[in-house]
Amino acid sequence: MTNTPWQAGRRRRTRFFVLPILAAVACWTASGVRAAEPSKAADAVKDADARDEAGMKPYTERIAGVKVAFDMVPIKGGKFTMGSPDNEQGRKEDEGPRHEVEIAPFWMGKCEVTWDEYEIFMFSLDIQRRQVEKLETTDRDKLADVVTRPTKPYTDMTFGMGKQGFPAICMTQLAAKKYCEWLTAKTGRYYRLPTEAEWEYACRAGTKTAYSFGDDPEKLEEYAWFYDNSNEAYHPVGKKKPNPWGLHDMHGNVAEWCVDQYVPDFYARAAGKTVANPLAVATRVEPRSVRGGSWDDDPAALRSAVRRGSSKEWKQQDPQIPQSIWYYTDALFLGFRVVRPLVEPAAEEKVKFAPDASQQ
Repeated sequence: MTNTPWQAGRRRRTRFFVLPILAAVACWTASGVRAAEPSKAADAVKDADARDEAGMKPYTERIAGVKVAFDMVPIKGGKFTMGSPDNEQGRKEDEGPRHEVEIAPFWMGKCEVTWDEYEIFMFSLDIQRRQVEKLETTDRDKLADVVTRPTKPYTDMTFGMGKQGFPAICMTQLAAKKYCEWLTAKTGRYYRLPTEAEWEYACRAGTKTAYSFGDDPEKLEEYAWFYDNSNEAYHPVGKKKPNPWGLHDMHGNVAEWCVDQYVPDFYARAAGKTVANPLAVATRVEPRSVRGGSWDDDPAALRSAVRRGSSKEWKQQDPQIPQSIWYYTDALFLGFRVVRPLVEPAAEEKVKFAPDASQQ
């Protein structure tokens, strides 16, 4: 059976909601651009800071107070052609017109954010550990502790698909943004969601083909979890081949939040121009931008150029009144990864990436 990109998942997910409503149980798991001076208050992490693009290196961020870490990959700045050509198989109208985009350097999560990382924030496990072990609360802890965290979910948000090493799912964009805010406070380094342009630039990794490995969907098995090989569930991150820039699961496994408002004709505004670091600043709750395709999609939905907007239908089976601002109970295909710009923006610029009034 052939499915239109992004439609298949809505038909295949309903089996999960036969699970009983229960309280979730958490568990601990062990160029020449010059950057701003590293914050003296930031925790020291090898290779995490660079004065310019040439000095950017991969690094491992460790979340203080818990035995959890994740890898960040440097993405050098450059120009690329955003969108898909008219003759690309599976192309949709919102993928054009193609236009040139210039991107500033940044680091990006090597993999999607896992439950190991996300649940520390989601369930305040860092606070609980300090209380149980009578550990000192640091200045960074104090900053992180005041970040608003999600309410407890009414059911197990893994829906039985796995937890340790698996991607976190079902969060709203607000929840993903708040995680970034918490992570920034916790580490002293500025993290946020990627823009659509940054995401596609990193996904393509210098390529111009439908996928980062070429145009042949028959090779997708080597790089992605999708409907044909996923056994109708997500998988641990980083198990498939990375793209040319060392990023795993950019195609498939779980689709990923971007920070933009989803605007179907946004590319038309840039036609015939070179645009630097474009961003559709969000002002309303729906639709927000999602990229990458998932374990529940057919190959065409995993192409580098595919775009999608979020929908209130992703909360359809949330029984709460009013429905939660933190969870999309029907979006078992949706997660996120973080980025960190080489040059930390000024406070007034950060507002564009932070939770906006419509979300709060």
